Amino acid sequence: MDALYYPFHLCHEQTLHQLLKDYSHVHFRDFMALQLTPLMGTTGFPDRMGDYYPNFLESGKIVQGYDDSGQLSPEIATAVNRDLADPLWRSIFHEALRNDRGFQRGLVPFSQDSQGRMTVPTDSALLAAFQQPKREFAPYTVETLQAMSRRRLPENEVLDFEYGFGLIKTSAALVYSIRRCQQLGLAPVTDSPGHHQLLARTCLRDGVVVSNVCVKREGY
Repeated sequence: MDALYYPFHLCHEQTLHQLLKDYSHVHFRDFMALQLTPLMGTTGFPDRMGDYYPNFLESGKIVQGYDDSGQLSPEIATAVNRDLADPLWRSIFHEALRNDRGFQRGLVPFSQDSQGRMTVPTDSALLAAFQQPKREFAPYTVETLQAMSRRRLPENEVLDFEYGFGLIKTSAALVYSIRRCQQLGLAPVTDSPGHHQLLARTCLRDGVVVSNVCVKREGY
């Protein structure tokens, strides 16, 4: 079975080499430019793993070009709402946000050292605000975040919105990854323990059977 790396569109070089030892081909989704509404969403560089490893792309070891950008379909939004309403899923998310540096990196910008390693959050106050215990239990849905994005938010609601958008982006990336794996017969693999636990929870709750694997990062 080939693998699909999740939840991001790029992975660390050492992770890539480990995956290519274990799988004949590793698939990568494109950057998920999620549109919460037509006027609000995420943007990012349209780079791909094959841009950095053209020899692997040419040989077919890297497979890419899966576009999951745009607005959430009703089906995907329903799946995301199931995650956001699941107390255990929310607990895993919040615990990872508190203690997992790699998980934090996907939601809060980090500075890098001379070797490209993530060191400290560029906005430690923002991370601390996200980690407040009350946020784990605040109700969110795709629809409530869409409504919030359409109005001018007072200062005391901005962090509530950002936390909720982080929940939606995380869930959507996992939902898309699960569906790609089901469509193509791939094994979902990651080097992020937090995302691995979240995907496992979603699959267990929804009765989805996939070979979910977490690669252990050592020394990087």
